[in-house]
Amino acid sequence: MKKFVVLFTLVLGAFTFFSCEDSDDKAEEPYLIVKFQFDSNQVRLNNLGQPSSVAPGNAAQSPDFNAISAHYFELAPTAFTQLGDGTVLYHAPETIEGGSVAIDFDQAIVVSEGETFIKIPLSQVAQGNYEYVRVSLAYQDYNISIRNNGTDYQGRLASFVGYNTYINTHYIGSNSFPVNANRLQGYWAFALNDFPYATSGQAPAGATTVPNPIASTSPIPSGSCVVTGKFLENLVINGNETKDVVVTLSLSINNSFEWQEVTSDGKYEPSIGENVVDMGLRGLIPTYVK
Repeated sequence: MKKFVVLFTLVLGAFTFFSCEDSDDKAEEPYLIVKFQFDSNQVRLNNLGQPSSVAPGNAAQSPDFNAISAHYFELAPTAFTQLGDGTVLYHAPETIEGGSVAIDFDQAIVVSEGETFIKIPLSQVAQGNYEYVRVSLAYQDYNISIRNNGTDYQGRLASFVGYNTYINTHYIGSNSFPVNANRLQGYWAFALNDFPYATSGQAPAGATTVPNPIASTSPIPSGSCVVTGKFLENLVINGNETKDVVVTLSLSINNSFEWQEVTSDGKYEPSIGENVVDMGLRGLIPTYVK
């Protein structure tokens, strides 16, 4: 009887050990983790992914980012991979509440710099050798400086750069902006930090810069905000990963907020008719850590 008890205890201990080990293995499943980074010193690109300066007659500033959201994330094997033919790992919820298909802002994932945007088990990522990342940006929240009657103020701007976004009511601090409709790419709202002033508007359709260095082989639809960037070294997913793969999307905010000047002083002064002409990000450099 004593031998039976000892044997039973050993078997039970072994079962408990292997059960815990199996549980730990599941808990440690590696993930693909995607984060954003903002860089005001990163090269400023145009729609074709070429270095670009601020247009004559315009001025610009590098905003101070608070948060961002994206609508779509894809890994592309080559420069000839057409949009949607790569490994699509995220597509944000959409709605027809506003009459046509639009990004549902109420369900958007909005994150700050360094915060996890998406986290996907690597077992769900197709094995492959990926050269490019494509990410469709949807929303930006940042601080900018404006001038009024010779005095500079700090304010906060919400910039909707997705192809089309359905917005109920969105907020900048304590300021509410009831929209309850679709807004095409370029809708923005602004509020001063220390004064009771708020306004909103619409940048020209199609004026938002969307860098795509492979436009000649893999174009993007007009009015979308699918920014394309090339890994410095291809990302290889072979299915044998045991650790997380963290992809950081470094976005160029180098003079990314641009307006047409009335007074040529490099200061954004909407009260004298200086209009926003571009709020697009100015380039994407993806990197990863395995």
